[in-house]
Amino acid sequence: MSRLDSMMRRLAAQRDGLEWGHAMAADIAGDYLDMGLGNGRTYDHLREIASDRRIWVIDRSLNCHPSCVPPKEDFLEGEAEEMLNKLAAQGAQIALGHYDFGFGVKEKDVAEAARLSPMIAVVMAPGGVLISGQPLVGFEQVRGPETVAPDRYCFYRT
Repeated sequence: MSRLDSMMRRLAAQRDGLEWGHAMAADIAGDYLDMGLGNGRTYDHLREIASDRRIWVIDRSLNCHPSCVPPKEDFLEGEAEEMLNKLAAQGAQIALGHYDFGFGVKEKDVAEAARLSPMIAVVMAPGGVLISGQPLVGFEQVRGPETVAPDRYCFYRT
């Protein structure tokens, strides 16, 4: 598979996963959380499909497209561990979380997702939904949308 085809497959899986997750989280009280703002595409899509929810965003720095800058009060700038702890201290309850942190090195990315999983668990609402490009630990893995290959994205309930 070419890198272009792989990227297109990943982006379609991300979109389908977000829409599936939003439907699954419809009856769960709480905010949404985008972990890893990057260019802002995922955040922008969440804004479109979940305009009634507060969407927290965590990233090391604000480097997104100008049209995708989250409100200052919803953007937590810094290292993931510190920002997740900050959310927990505020009593946040996350109904839908999207995990997209990464260094670009698979082994390092998988290890980081495993390390952060307990901190993510603390902020998740009971029954909450997690969508992740990396495997997370300590959550119930579920089958996501039929349009997404099981090895492409990971889906969890808390």
